[in-house]
Amino acid sequence: MSQTSSDITLQINGEPFACAAQTPLLEALKTLNFNPRLIAIEYNGEILHRQFWETTTMQAGDHLEIVTIVGGG
Repeated sequence: MSQTSSDITLQINGEPFACAAQTPLLEALKTLNFNPRLIAIEYNGEILHRQFWETTTMQAGDHLEIVTIVGGG
Protein backbone atom coordinates (compact mmCIF):
# COMPACT_ATOMS: atom_id res chain seq x y z
CA MET A 1 0.00 0.00 0.00
CA SER A 2 1.48 3.37 -0.95
CA GLN A 3 1.39 6.06 1.69
CA THR A 4 -0.29 9.44 1.16
CA SER A 5 -0.30 12.55 3.33
CA SER A 6 -3.58 11.47 4.96
CA ASP A 7 -2.20 8.04 5.86
CA ILE A 8 -1.24 7.00 9.35
CA THR A 9 1.15 4.33 10.57
CA LEU A 10 0.28 1.77 13.20
CA GLN A 11 1.89 -1.45 14.40
CA ILE A 12 0.32 -4.82 13.64
CA ASN A 13 2.11 -7.80 15.17
CA GLY A 14 5.22 -5.65 15.54
CA GLU A 15 5.32 -4.54 11.91
CA PRO A 16 4.49 -1.06 10.59
CA PHE A 17 1.25 -0.81 8.63
CA ALA A 18 0.10 2.27 6.71
CA CYS A 19 -3.56 3.00 6.15
CA ALA A 20 -5.87 5.96 5.81
CA ALA A 21 -6.82 7.74 9.03
CA GLN A 22 -10.09 6.44 10.46
CA THR A 23 -9.87 3.13 8.53
CA PRO A 24 -12.38 0.72 10.09
CA LEU A 25 -10.73 -2.22 11.83
CA LEU A 26 -12.63 -4.77 9.72
CA GLU A 27 -11.37 -3.11 6.52
CA ALA A 28 -7.78 -3.29 7.77
CA LEU A 29 -8.25 -6.98 8.60
CA LYS A 30 -9.54 -7.65 5.07
CA THR A 31 -6.55 -5.83 3.57
CA LEU A 32 -4.25 -8.10 5.60
CA ASN A 33 -6.23 -11.23 4.59
CA PHE A 34 -7.25 -12.14 8.14
CA ASN A 35 -10.41 -14.18 8.58
CA PRO A 36 -12.31 -12.35 11.35
CA ARG A 37 -13.90 -15.62 12.51
CA LEU A 38 -10.49 -17.15 13.27
CA ILE A 39 -8.66 -14.42 15.16
CA ALA A 40 -8.42 -12.62 18.49
CA ILE A 41 -7.25 -9.00 18.69
CA GLU A 42 -5.35 -7.08 21.33
CA TYR A 43 -5.82 -3.37 20.66
CA ASN A 44 -3.43 -1.01 22.44
CA GLY A 45 -2.78 -3.56 25.18
CA GLU A 46 -6.39 -4.63 25.78
CA ILE A 47 -8.38 -7.51 24.33
CA LEU A 48 -10.87 -6.00 21.89
CA HIS A 49 -14.17 -7.85 22.04
CA ARG A 50 -15.80 -8.68 18.72
CA GLN A 51 -18.79 -6.42 19.45
CA PHE A 52 -16.47 -3.41 19.02
CA TRP A 53 -14.72 -4.49 15.81
CA GLU A 54 -17.27 -2.77 13.52
CA THR A 55 -17.05 0.58 15.31
CA THR A 56 -13.29 0.69 15.96
CA THR A 57 -11.28 2.91 13.60
CA MET A 58 -7.53 3.05 13.25
CA GLN A 59 -5.65 5.97 14.79
CA ALA A 60 -1.99 6.94 14.35
CA GLY A 61 0.23 4.98 16.71
CA ASP A 62 -2.27 2.19 17.44
CA HIS A 63 -0.76 -1.19 18.32
CA LEU A 64 -2.57 -4.38 17.36
CA GLU A 65 -1.58 -7.94 18.12
CA ILE A 66 -3.60 -10.39 16.07
CA VAL A 67 -3.60 -14.05 17.01
CA THR A 68 -4.86 -16.66 14.57
CA ILE A 69 -6.71 -19.66 15.95
CA VAL A 70 -5.22 -22.90 14.64
CA GLY A 71 -7.10 -26.18 14.91
CA GLY A 72 -5.53 -29.57 15.24
CA GLY A 73 -5.05 -32.44 17.55
